[in-house]
Amino acid sequence: MHNTTQIRQDWTVSEVDALFALPFMDLMFQAQTIHRANFPTNQVQVSTLLSIKTGACPEDCKYCPQSARYDTGLEKEQLMEVKKVIKAAQDAKATGSTRFCMGAAWKNPKQRDMPYLVDMIKEVKSLGLESCMTLGMLDGSQAQQLSDAGLDYYNHNLDTSPEYYDKIITTRTYQDRLDTLDNVRNAGMKVCSGGIVGLGEEAKDRSGLLVQLANMPIQPESVPINKLVKVKGTPLDGVDDLDEFEFIKTIAIARILMPKSHVRLSAGREDMSEQTQALCFMGGANSIFYGCKLLTTANPDENSDMMLFNKLGINKEAIHFSPYDAEKNVDAAIIRHAEKDELFYDATSKV
Repeated sequence: MHNTTQIRQDWTVSEVDALFALPFMDLMFQAQTIHRANFPTNQVQVSTLLSIKTGACPEDCKYCPQSARYDTGLEKEQLMEVKKVIKAAQDAKATGSTRFCMGAAWKNPKQRDMPYLVDMIKEVKSLGLESCMTLGMLDGSQAQQLSDAGLDYYNHNLDTSPEYYDKIITTRTYQDRLDTLDNVRNAGMKVCSGGIVGLGEEAKDRSGLLVQLANMPIQPESVPINKLVKVKGTPLDGVDDLDEFEFIKTIAIARILMPKSHVRLSAGREDMSEQTQALCFMGGANSIFYGCKLLTTANPDENSDMMLFNKLGINKEAIHFSPYDAEKNVDAAIIRHAEKDELFYDATSKV
């Protein structure tokens, strides 16, 4: 059994391969034990994801229906008006989301887009929601502008292992992705970074992805684990399905390697049984996207999720103190609240 609270950043692929080789029940027990040592039990953080600019992306990510290179029948759209984004954020808050994530199909944002993005962030924050964006690559100046506007999280996934990466994407390098994450971290934002499994990769690539994430100088606060959603017209449309137990094990090992990160059960839930999702929660997943669409792919609706939460005795997590924050010496008042076991605080107030 690994230390339940210690953060390691020296994992090796062979160590992670050994975790994948454990008997399933032993792995789940270890992941659940680590989860309970670091997070309140039976609580799941709920986010809503909105596509604020759809289609016509110049990248060649082989899994993505938004690439301009593939004919997937997707209608391309311009950047959404700020007022429409805010209406969607209000609706998300009304249905119980605590974080509002905005995604744009870009290689990177242009300077002309920045004022609109800044306005979106400020308006979302004014609703008392956490904010997140995924806009492609960022340089240091762009990251700082988003941070200054109040953006809490920036999502930029590594997708897969360094070794398998160029089989999936050729229009940006692995180092480009790492550089963007460095820019995000240096600007003071929290990092949301994970990957996709079921891309046709080998087991060692799933280990390699998790090692890359866990060995970052500061582990990502949010780690989305996506199961490939095969879209007709993309090059990965015909890839073999990933075994569901292999997916569950990936979630559990992400929890073991990154004990204080939120592990998000992300894309692919639409095709998962309730039993598979329940095992993912048991393995340490404690975040989901809420609502019937993830950018352009299907997702269970809110009512389905609430029925599943009720069956499992799961509660939606309030905006809360992250176990990471104390280790990074952030706001001392919030830390004092945590030390008193006051797990929740009003994110709109100045404590």
